[in-house]
Amino acid sequence: MENVYDTLLERGYLKQLTHEDDIKKILGKEKVTFYIGFDPTADSLHVGHFVTMMFMAHMQRAGHRPIALVGGGTAMIGDPSGKTDMRKMLSKEEIDHNISCIKTQLSRLIDFKDDKAILENNANWLLNLNYVEFIRDIGVHFTVNRMLAAECYKQRLEKGLSFLEFNYMLMQGYDFLMLNQKYGCTMQLGGDDQWSNIIAGMELIRKKESKASYGITCALLTNSEGKKMGKTENGALWLDADKTSPHDFYQYWRNVEDSVVEKCLSLLTFVPMDEIRRLCALEGEKINEAKKVLAFEVTKLIHGEEEAMKAQSAAQALFGAGADMSSVPTVSIPGSMLGAGLMDILVYTKVLPSKAEARRLIEQGGLTINDKRIEDKNETLVDTDFKDGKVLIKKGKKKYYSLIIE
Repeated sequence: MENVYDTLLERGYLKQLTHEDDIKKILGKEKVTFYIGFDPTADSLHVGHFVTMMFMAHMQRAGHRPIALVGGGTAMIGDPSGKTDMRKMLSKEEIDHNISCIKTQLSRLIDFKDDKAILENNANWLLNLNYVEFIRDIGVHFTVNRMLAAECYKQRLEKGLSFLEFNYMLMQGYDFLMLNQKYGCTMQLGGDDQWSNIIAGMELIRKKESKASYGITCALLTNSEGKKMGKTENGALWLDADKTSPHDFYQYWRNVEDSVVEKCLSLLTFVPMDEIRRLCALEGEKINEAKKVLAFEVTKLIHGEEEAMKAQSAAQALFGAGADMSSVPTVSIPGSMLGAGLMDILVYTKVLPSKAEARRLIEQGGLTINDKRIEDKNETLVDTDFKDGKVLIKKGKKKYYSLIIE
């Protein structure tokens, strides 16, 4: 069996390991059942989940069995890790809908057929618990002093940590115990912010079952300043095409900083490392070749090859290659708006949120129409501006829209 440890290490996934030598040996000689938790508080995963999805996919390709645990039970409380405020409460119906959407997205990278991977929901055991029995049986193994030392709680103590959220570590630890009993799951993987919760689950298994278990956290996707990647002007970079279009998704990766291209190719694609090193050794303008490979490969994984090719073709058109522009986001106006002020049209189509923003963009020289920089804030849009029925709007350096008449 291929030792996936070497792959994960080479590609930069590994951050913290509870028993490094033991984990390396086990991954090389046994078929391990492991789990990663996903929070179903939205109907789409975002780029922050992408790294853990790839982590899971590499493990499965090496012969190990993933459990994708969706927190249908814990989502009713909310994980305080990395949060400054308490999360909004969701109904069971909202959570069930979100779980269905998440499984569809996970299935792009994970094979759930024939028990090769399992989708489990912790609502199956958490929602039917008797609280007094749970506290007697599970709570007795947790000390408040140790819980308060955990980073996920430290960050919330100053603003206020509800008792509801204080239960979260017990519940996640109980998840690991239940998966260990039900499926023989011996390893938990997660983002680095889950380290304290992973340790809690391992300790619970040791105390209740007298068995060994293991934990690994993976690197977060950060830019050169150490800030999390995946934020756009419209918010999170979602994996759902209705929330972030394949074109915008492609363009995000096409325009990442030069310094993070190698990290992104390593963590978010299956491109062989030798090829990644070759691409990232390119200097100057040639590094754009690596960015094109990155953008195409990640878009193909999340949205499929057809959408990736459309986005690639649109990008080539925008930079002068004359290819199909059909996947550039399209906005429209009624014919009655012909002759209206350009700023009014930008706000109507939601290309910009307000006339003040439009005015600022024009003053900064950041707006072009059909490759013509707009300098007059009183500019109007007339029928002769439409070439082949479209007007190409460029906002800033990288954002394009195709404007049509309804």
